[in-house]
Amino acid sequence: MQKPLADLLRPQSLDDMVGQSHLLKEGSVFRSSLDSGKVNNMIFYGPPGVGKTTVANIIAKNSNLSLYKLNGTSCSTDDIKSVIKEVDSLLNTKGILLYLDEIQYLNKKQQQSLLEFVESGDITLIASTTENPYFYIYPALLSRCTVFEFKALQIDDIKEGLLKATKYLDIEIKDDALEQLATASNGDMRKALNNLDFLNNSLKKNKVIDSDLVSAFIDKAHIAYDRSEDKHFDTLSAFMKSLRGSDPDAAIFYLAKLLEGGDIIAASRRLLCSASEDVGLAYPQIIPIVKACVDSALQLGLPEARLPLANATILIATAPKSNAAYLAINDAMQDVEIGKGLNTPRQLQNTHFDGADAKVKGQHYLYPHDYPNHYVKQQYLPDDVKKRRYYQYQENKYEQSLKEYWEKIKKGK
Repeated sequence: MQKPLADLLRPQSLDDMVGQSHLLKEGSVFRSSLDSGKVNNMIFYGPPGVGKTTVANIIAKNSNLSLYKLNGTSCSTDDIKSVIKEVDSLLNTKGILLYLDEIQYLNKKQQQSLLEFVESGDITLIASTTENPYFYIYPALLSRCTVFEFKALQIDDIKEGLLKATKYLDIEIKDDALEQLATASNGDMRKALNNLDFLNNSLKKNKVIDSDLVSAFIDKAHIAYDRSEDKHFDTLSAFMKSLRGSDPDAAIFYLAKLLEGGDIIAASRRLLCSASEDVGLAYPQIIPIVKACVDSALQLGLPEARLPLANATILIATAPKSNAAYLAINDAMQDVEIGKGLNTPRQLQNTHFDGADAKVKGQHYLYPHDYPNHYVKQQYLPDDVKKRRYYQYQENKYEQSLKEYWEKIKKGK
């Protein structure tokens, strides 16, 4: 059976690794801990193809522990029990190192079964996951491990790995083709090497990979996007924050990522939310405009949906900003949640009967339209919050015009 190129070229030492310099550079806490010879319980968190398994293999090779490997996608409870049974084996007197890949697929009971042995030190656990461990790993097990984040590899890291591979394969790759292949990998070295291996197999007499060959093979870059994974929520978060931060270039980029993943709905929801939360009263007309763009996008579908959504994105990103309504409703809801304002002022109640014990008879509601400028001063808030000011005018042209208008009206009363 022919091994994949990624396995054939798997680094055998930490010095052979590319990328993850924040963890592997000399003097870092992670590297210093490994160089000390003591292996701690660790969880490696990050996207696929960035070196999690490779680092775990190197740690295992350099330790005196007996190595066992399990994969959460396929192992059963019996598989875990089989490893636990080896704890007292004469062959494992120095301890066991269990490398558990894709730990997020183990259920709570399976993860709990390891607790006692991880706690006692009979089993040293190195687990890896592509999902956020704080969401998917049992808290008691998580508390016994140190989490290290592995990041997507940079294009230069991928290019370095690809060049090593071309030397191994004894082929040539043009600079522009190298750039294309590295970019299309989206930070995944395994994918980059698999693509190179496929291209190498397609070569005949001319052992040269050029941009035409890469373009014919890779129609578009593999998009690192999955609606069920953290990257989806990271992209949504970046999209919303770029809109709020008034960066139209970043906002349109993240919109493109969402749409490339076919996610019109999530993009539309963020646009609708940002129009009210981040722009709001600074430009109130934006809310129906964005709603019209979203409706158009949902009717058109992709690829045409990108056009109204792009308009909405740029409009929000470049619009003046006000979160006055956002702050006001949050403050009001906080007072409601703690039980304030239970008694509506009498003049606002939807009743005309005062009861026999009422000291002051009559509702005494003042109808604003009966007064000049359609305004009359009266109490609207309940007694226990009547001095609260939930809405504060912000420094934008529209709200300042409202402030000036109402100050003029109310001071005349």
